[in-house]
Amino acid sequence: QVQLVESGGGLVQPGGSLRLSCAASGILFSMATMVWYRQAPGKQRDVVAFIFNDRSTSYAESVKGRFTVSRDNAKNTMYLQMDNLKPEDAAVYYCNARIRADNYWGQGTLVTVSS
Repeated sequence: QVQLVESGGGLVQPGGSLRLSCAASGILFSMATMVWYRQAPGKQRDVVAFIFNDRSTSYAESVKGRFTVSRDNAKNTMYLQMDNLKPEDAAVYYCNARIRADNYWGQGTLVTVSS
């Protein structure tokens, strides 16, 4: 059974930082393309960052220079370091794993950015 479990969300002030984690089980994590998405209320779910199995990365323009995605294959875990958070970063953040034609989702973790 595949499970993706996000953690690390919470309330942070503008300009603050958070580190999200996505712990995976039931998949060959090292082979997966891992993706962070986010969805704000009333908006579509958008890609935030990719990290491929060769550790190359890609970011949405809105987070470039502020967010860093990484992975620890030994721990089957992906991370998202979020710095200089803005109110528009507030959303539910979802972890996604892609292996060949299979696609798996976590349940999401809520990030609130407010003073």
